[in-house]
Amino acid sequence: WANEGLGTSGKNRRVCHAAAQLEMGSLWEEFNRLGTEMIVTKAGRRMFPTFQVKLSGLDPLADYVLLMDFIPLDDKRYRYAFHSSSWLAAGRADPAAPGRVHFHPDSPAKGAQWMRQIVSFDKLKLTNNLLDDNGHIILNSMHRYQPRFHVVFVDPRRDSERFAHQNFKSFSFPETQFMAVTAYQNHRITQLKIASNPFAKGFRDGDPEP
Repeated sequence: WANEGLGTSGKNRRVCHAAAQLEMGSLWEEFNRLGTEMIVTKAGRRMFPTFQVKLSGLDPLADYVLLMDFIPLDDKRYRYAFHSSSWLAAGRADPAAPGRVHFHPDSPAKGAQWMRQIVSFDKLKLTNNLLDDNGHIILNSMHRYQPRFHVVFVDPRRDSERFAHQNFKSFSFPETQFMAVTAYQNHRITQLKIASNPFAKGFRDGDPEP
């Protein structure tokens, strides 16, 4: 281990070559052009599009934990101006919600397993309930966020916490930024969600069944 050394990035060799490719990139781009909105509810709501990545460059035999967090993009709160179909800053941000991370439920797992298939964070839920005790990600409505994805090498060394800063690599995809809302503001976002979300089939068919 002592001879392992570090990659050129100052990161452990088991993470410095890690690469993540965002799945459904063109769909994220389409939403991003309109200004993506994600619903937050008291009970917690799943994201659509779902955050999914394809991983490469991991050590197939090493163990990794995958997780996500969400950071505010700025210190403002917003309101939607319907007459101009645009978001306007409406004052300073609310006090930051408790910072939480969402661990992928398959963590930890070998690099080979993570690279074998698309990694989907489909269990992750967003809430605006500051007292949530279900482990959901807590966000302030009418605030903008950037999801971040982290690959963490599970270091077997006894003093591994000394190397914590070397053992992870983080990824942000600008096209996944979104506004947290309790109801969709932009009707074009509503239409695109219904058109592209397989779970919104009932809305597409005009079918009254939920």
